Amino acid sequence: MTAAALSKFCKRAGIGVTLVESEAIGTVGVGEATIPPIGTFNERLGIDEDAFVRATKATYKLGIEFADWGAPGERYFHPFGTYGFDLEGIEFHHFWTRLKALGDPHGLGDYSLNALCAYGGKFIRPEPDHGPVVGKLAYAFHFDAGLYAAYLRNLAEGWGTTRMEGRIETVERDGESGLVTGLTLDGQRSVEGDLFIDCTGFRALLAEGVFEAGFEDWSHWLPANRAVAVACSRDGPPEPYTRSTARPAGWQWRIPLQHRTGNGHVYCDEHMSPDEAEAILLSSLEGEQLSQPNHLRFSTGHRRAFWSGNCVAIGLSAGFLEPLESTSIHLIQSGIAKLVSLFPQTRDAPVEREEYNRLMRDDFTHVRDFLILHYKATRRSGEPFWDYVRTMDVPPSLERKLALLRGSGRFFKYDAELFDLTSWLAVAEGQGWGPEGYNPMVEALSEDNLSRSLANMRGVLAKTAAALPTHEAFLARQGSLEEGRSA
Repeated sequence: MTAAALSKFCKRAGIGVTLVESEAIGTVGVGEATIPPIGTFNERLGIDEDAFVRATKATYKLGIEFADWGAPGERYFHPFGTYGFDLEGIEFHHFWTRLKALGDPHGLGDYSLNALCAYGGKFIRPEPDHGPVVGKLAYAFHFDAGLYAAYLRNLAEGWGTTRMEGRIETVERDGESGLVTGLTLDGQRSVEGDLFIDCTGFRALLAEGVFEAGFEDWSHWLPANRAVAVACSRDGPPEPYTRSTARPAGWQWRIPLQHRTGNGHVYCDEHMSPDEAEAILLSSLEGEQLSQPNHLRFSTGHRRAFWSGNCVAIGLSAGFLEPLESTSIHLIQSGIAKLVSLFPQTRDAPVEREEYNRLMRDDFTHVRDFLILHYKATRRSGEPFWDYVRTMDVPPSLERKLALLRGSGRFFKYDAELFDLTSWLAVAEGQGWGPEGYNPMVEALSEDNLSRSLANMRGVLAKTAAALPTHEAFLARQGSLEEGRSA
């Protein structure tokens, strides 16, 4: 991703990009679900969406279903997009909260076009002539991470990136400034440069190995530290959503692609062994197992400095937050976008470096708080892992947000915070921590008008969802999937 983006933009400025990677090392390669900002990233690179979907065996994603998170047997949907329509300049959810208090049984999902389409197996890409209701449909993708990497590598090389196969053996530094001046690869080949992007994964070969950037550990709030992943065959048409199912010491993901289904189990090894985690995962596959289980270790948190000297850490070398809300790829692309905006004029750029570090710390912190909400808001009990996260102290920034949201349904985004009102409402309400009060301004609407207005919203959204093509048919129309085919 970084090589493709930099080669696209640097070529115009006459700046050369060299990509050093080794086929022998490989990648983690389990990041298969995304969130809507990936569309912006691809668009900036001039990527044709239909070609991208075909090349990466992608399917569309309208949100995430959470099973057993609030309590065993419960499930809810976290949709992209928005809920309902605002009335009289007041946010929709205040009216919904009032109607709920009056005894109305309809949940938030009845007011989400994304949720209705997801459970109905429907999808269409919104176009300008589709009207304002279909325009509310927001989407992302599920795709094969290895195929996406290969696709971007081809783009990068086509845009002038020089790719060098090999392992880094030594790092050359300036004797006075300490900045990196070059790399020596196996075979005594050398690569000189002015700016170095560390995409070496958890090792952080330059960021930590050379600049000793340090690590901000958040495992006391997000204690899951291991995962096991495996692919299986599809057992039917691919659903346009990801599924996350809570397990005794973590959670399990299910991601439907065109040609297979990606599965994984994220867990805390203080409460479950790798063998137990693998057994739970394999016993719950919904198709034939296609790969050997891939076990991973990770630490939750981020580098204290994302940009040190003339080295910028991006990806796993910068930090890691578990993939509960599919934010890993987004944080990479956010780092790339900020680097392009703050691209330095000289090797040492202290002003740009400080601003980049501030912005990336904010990005990670905002996502961290939203992830913690999922654990803190659980009502599961009797399991050591869930008892710990349910009763743990949370960051003050999260306490303030929850106090406003739970007390009276107030929500405010901080700075360039990623997750908006819809996301916070979906998780909080879905797990039993939804608003207990509402903006008193909604009392201006009579009970009859309130009931009729929201019933009309439900009808419009349900009718729209029913009229849309199936997800499978839309993929087939793109030439991405043979309609009715199951792999």
